[in-house]
Amino acid sequence: MDIIREKTLCFTGHRPEKLPSGGADGSKEVKVIKSMLYNEISAAADEGYDTFITGMQRGIDLWAGEIVLELAASRRLKLIAALPYRDFGKGFKGADKWNFGRIIDSAERVVIISETYTPSCMNLRNRYMVDNSSRLIAVVGNDRSGTGQTIRYAENQGIDIRRIDLDTLFPDENQLTLL
Repeated sequence: MDIIREKTLCFTGHRPEKLPSGGADGSKEVKVIKSMLYNEISAAADEGYDTFITGMQRGIDLWAGEIVLELAASRRLKLIAALPYRDFGKGFKGADKWNFGRIIDSAERVVIISETYTPSCMNLRNRYMVDNSSRLIAVVGNDRSGTGQTIRYAENQGIDIRRIDLDTLFPDENQLTLL
């Protein structure tokens, strides 16, 4: 499978514990985030994007992968799972473990950046995703994270960035976390 960069996008975002309401499944905040993510992915598919790369981390990455698989049932969409290292995800539990396995089993391609964990493998995974995409969908609040680094790298590469800004959506929630 060849990746056509102009028709490919990737995702970045926080893990559940860094999200409003701690990313609690079923919370109104998570419902809003997932709805906005769904709308961005659906709009991108309507614009001709057909390949989506997820970094497979808990939270935004897995949610985005689930949404792509849901939309792929009625559209010709391809999902690429980019793992920073071969055993990534082995420690996931519960729904995260189930969703991880479902995405791996359903992905058009699984890319493994490193055979073993290295201090740079997460960053290399993020660069792989951006380098093969023309758009980044970012669910972000605080930019001082791997998510922020990925956004800055995407900005430097000149790709289109669509932000779902958690600080704007949930200002009271984020103020509480800063105290």
